[in-house]
Amino acid sequence: MKTELCVFSGYKIHPGHGKKYVRVDMRSFTFLNGKCEASFLMKKNPRRTNWTVIYRKIHRKGSAEEIAKRKSRRTKKFQRPVVGASLETIRAKRNVKPEVRAAERQAALREAKEKKKEKQAAKKAEKVKALPAGGKAPRGNKAQNIGGKQKPAAKSR
Repeated sequence: MKTELCVFSGYKIHPGHGKKYVRVDMRSFTFLNGKCEASFLMKKNPRRTNWTVIYRKIHRKGSAEEIAKRKSRRTKKFQRPVVGASLETIRAKRNVKPEVRAAERQAALREAKEKKKEKQAAKKAEKVKALPAGGKAPRGNKAQNIGGKQKPAAKSR
């Protein structure tokens, strides 16, 4: 039993079924049914017609690959050293207990606060040295003290 393939749809045509169409240039086409023949004569593209075999192959519909889904690769965790710190130091820091870590943090904060206080004290001492003998800063216009633009003195006629 010889089966042929439909030129448009790609389905098998069994003996006693289908139509044969011969063009003026003597090329012959076999179609499964009138629907395929009409679509071919209207110059429809079988790649864009949803029910054809070609369309289903292009768009991977109902293929065996879809049934046996590909296994996705599991991401492997891998630790690499960071610039400036080796793996051993990173692991050591990770294994430190939270109480110890909190104590280290408190010590660092205390140290930063002390440095800030020292800086402010040095600034204050410098400010006191800069003051004139009277002990107070000269009074007057704020803009003049800062160095802003001064008003011209009034002239009498």
